[in-house]
Amino acid sequence: MATPGANRQAWLDLVETYRRDEAAIVLGGGQDNIEKQHAKRRLTARERIAQLIDPGSELFELGLLAAFEMYEEWGGAPSAGVVTGIGQVAGRQFMIIANDATVKAGSFFPMTVKKTLRAQRIALGNRLPLVYLVDSAGVFLPLQDEIFPDEDDFGRIFRNNARLSALGVPQIAAIMGSCVAGGAYLPVMSDKIIMTEGSGLYIAGPSLVKAAIGQDLSGEDLGGARLHAALSGTIDFREPDDATCLRRIREIASLQGHPPRAPLAAESE
Repeated sequence: MATPGANRQAWLDLVETYRRDEAAIVLGGGQDNIEKQHAKRRLTARERIAQLIDPGSELFELGLLAAFEMYEEWGGAPSAGVVTGIGQVAGRQFMIIANDATVKAGSFFPMTVKKTLRAQRIALGNRLPLVYLVDSAGVFLPLQDEIFPDEDDFGRIFRNNARLSALGVPQIAAIMGSCVAGGAYLPVMSDKIIMTEGSGLYIAGPSLVKAAIGQDLSGEDLGGARLHAALSGTIDFREPDDATCLRRIREIASLQGHPPRAPLAAESE
């Protein structure tokens, strides 16, 4: 029979193992990929969230261990390549869903879809407004047969977009990098759309367009921030960089009213 001292040490060892795993997970795709993201003058998902939420507050993260030790044959997908959690923005609680572009360019793995759907369901059940920080290359194609097959997969995200909208739950989307293929529907179905310079919003990228119809277009001409602000009218705000984009989100959030609160909540404050 284990002694109390042995039990305590076993728990301490377990906690230390968890802390090591957590430290590795929060690095996403690793330091090299973080530096590549910075070289594009873009922040990582966690850096964006840190600037978005109110100073002195913390993100209540959900699903940190999602996809833990999965997809190793593809190099892994720390935290399923997406950061989700509840954070305070301009004094109001928001569900935040941020693609991690350091993990396979923010591609959607099967577990990425499950994690996103869970965050949307929590927001739906609690009438939490949402902020989507979009920076994703779309579906991870080698596993697309596991992403589209049934009613509780990729297409369900857009169904949830529609349900949230019908119930009057605000959704703010910021395109802060790639936003292509099926993933391009999500921000367009939101209430307010912000896009940074250098980002791209299109169903098919320049290479696919050239292969399909022979037309040679740049990413900016095909679906850049200038095009969507001045020509298509798809986006509401065009911002020069991540910092100004995040400030714009905070400004929009500050203009939203607060939902009714229970008498007990009011008395406790």
